[in-house]
Amino acid sequence: MIYAYARVSSKDQNLERQLNAFQNCGIAIDKILWDKESGADFDRTNYKKLIRRLRYDDLLIIKSIDRLGRNYECILCEWKRITKDIGANIYVLDMPLLDTRCHEKNLIGKLIADIVLQLLSFVAENERTNIRARQAEGIAIAKQKGVRFGRPRIILPDNFYEVADAYITHTISYNEALNLTNLRPTTFYRYLKGYNTGSYGSETY
Repeated sequence: MIYAYARVSSKDQNLERQLNAFQNCGIAIDKILWDKESGADFDRTNYKKLIRRLRYDDLLIIKSIDRLGRNYECILCEWKRITKDIGANIYVLDMPLLDTRCHEKNLIGKLIADIVLQLLSFVAENERTNIRARQAEGIAIAKQKGVRFGRPRIILPDNFYEVADAYITHTISYNEALNLTNLRPTTFYRYLKGYNTGSYGSETY
């Protein structure tokens, strides 16, 4: 039996390109399953239905490897489950080397596909490592230049203590205190709480 699987990440994305490719391969519409869900893992409604249908020597066709999933460690595990545990085959249209069926000239498709997939996984993981390294280098350089990260520092207005005392003694209302300090309600309350408990030790945070 030949099945096809398509995926896009969100409900407003279009599956048409993938579905057209499958129909051009002559795959019956009732054998095409798709999900409009994230590729971060394989906990997808129709993908799980597909796995339950797959049997030994069936063929699963996908348009590209990232339509199967985004996490290459998970893809490797799922690839093993389909090709080794279930005994089905996989063919990736956009990368013909990812074809676990036996090829001519005695070349074993499963071996070739496994090697290519391992290579893709290494490249993807290496790129993630490089991205993290570049981000760390960029942050370090920015810090050396005095760039601050996180929430911006808020400097207390000069009249904060005076206004806080007036509010605590009920001389002015809460809204008046906000207007006089020009602070947001959550910010004023946070500073006021620290002032009352004596834990406030700096005019910035």
